[in-house]
Amino acid sequence: MEKSKIVKKIEAFAPLETQEKWDCSGWLVETSQTEIKKIMLCLTVTNDIVRQAKEQNCNLIISHHPLFYVPLQWRDIDVYCAHTNLDKAHGGTTDTLIETLGFKISEAQEFVRYVDAEISLQDLLKKLKKISPNLRYVNNHGVIMFKKIAFCAGSGSEFIQEAYDNGADAFVTGDLKFHTALESPIVVFDIGHFESEILVLPVFERIIDAEFVYADEKSPFINIDK
Repeated sequence: MEKSKIVKKIEAFAPLETQEKWDCSGWLVETSQTEIKKIMLCLTVTNDIVRQAKEQNCNLIISHHPLFYVPLQWRDIDVYCAHTNLDKAHGGTTDTLIETLGFKISEAQEFVRYVDAEISLQDLLKKLKKISPNLRYVNNHGVIMFKKIAFCAGSGSEFIQEAYDNGADAFVTGDLKFHTALESPIVVFDIGHFESEILVLPVFERIIDAEFVYADEKSPFINIDK
């Protein structure tokens, strides 16, 4: 498939101009080749991912996470990423997380999505544990029932106050820090950065008609129950 057509399809779904100013979505490495034989999908590009791609005859890597520095030894393979533009897109990162959990979006903000669902703490924990073995949560006020849940895949703890102001009594995200947890006015579920975003990779497969393989990658955190 032509490389230019692949990019057009991605950017029609997640327009590049919607990325945050600090982001570097788009081409991380662009070679002179024009035809793509096989694509490797991954969350984060690493030396091991590049090795996997080459071993499996992939000449394009599509990732969710960007790179702010590209090693010289990677410059012989095309690497493209869709980051905050994919987070914002309808059907993107957070939307996929919500759909996987069996919820329906009732309200969508730029990064944060909301679900109206009357659900108990225990039932929500059961749902979240199915996708996150590293689940942890903060419940500073002993809440046991929820009516409105906010979601932001990845590292979204900066939106806790916004979620609270919008009437959410729970927030699902990843990468929760100690002091943020200590001061949270609502229940916050940290399902892990990796677990909250890895679910989005099949979206690329749905919007692009090409041959794909998935990278063998996992969260760097070890679940002590295994």
